[in-house]
Amino acid sequence: MEEIVQAAEFIKARLQGLQPEVGIVLGSGLGALADQIEDSVVIPYSTIPNFPVSTAIGHKGNFIVGRFGGKTVCAMQGRFHYYEGYAMRQVVLPVRVMVTLGIKYLFVSNAAGGVNPEYRLGDMMVIRDHINLLPNPLIGPNIEELGPRFPDMTRPYDLNLIALAEKIAAEKGIKLQKGVYLAGTGPSYETPAEYRYFRLVGADVVGMSTIPEVIAARHCGIPVFGVSVVTNEAHDFAEDFENDAEDVLVQADAASKRMIVLFTEMIKSI
Repeated sequence: MEEIVQAAEFIKARLQGLQPEVGIVLGSGLGALADQIEDSVVIPYSTIPNFPVSTAIGHKGNFIVGRFGGKTVCAMQGRFHYYEGYAMRQVVLPVRVMVTLGIKYLFVSNAAGGVNPEYRLGDMMVIRDHINLLPNPLIGPNIEELGPRFPDMTRPYDLNLIALAEKIAAEKGIKLQKGVYLAGTGPSYETPAEYRYFRLVGADVVGMSTIPEVIAARHCGIPVFGVSVVTNEAHDFAEDFENDAEDVLVQADAASKRMIVLFTEMIKSI
């Protein structure tokens, strides 16, 4: 808790009274949304006490506070991953800092492989549930100031926010899928046999992040909305099939404009 408070106080001292209402976590190649935040205060992770440094490709490593969708938001322009060698308490530290700063909602995004054969490159999938194959960030002594020892995860993604997203998408002509996100440790991409296995157990897309932050937010009682961008089709393995990190960023960037519209209209409405 001391680490969380130290980081939060450092950030708060630079905000000149700004009070974030919404937290946003931007995944691989999706950092363009941060460029739409107005009157922004940009704080590099490297300057914040107790913050790790983002090393993943496509993650700029800035904590940004400003106006977006008519509200004050704080955004992670790039996240931390378990595969970077960080402990889970480090991976979820920024979300706990956001909660300490006063956010009421958390929006999360990621790039993911589509194991559902109906999904296509660039599709946006609203996350309705998840399957966690990463260590749970709540393992260890419970931080009583944040939440209960055994938080409920029946509805990790807020049903009202999902309904709002579907309404806005219909109005704006944005195609949305809705499904289950599975997170593994990475950093190697999955084998075809693993992709098929994940589909069989109920996953629609597969990635390496997001769930720890969602668990941390729900532990604190914060409603969560999540979106995965399908950046590779992991269901039809032709002889030349190969996962490529650069291709992931290209596909994520192409989808970012639609995600910006969706997030902007949702944040205006909450």
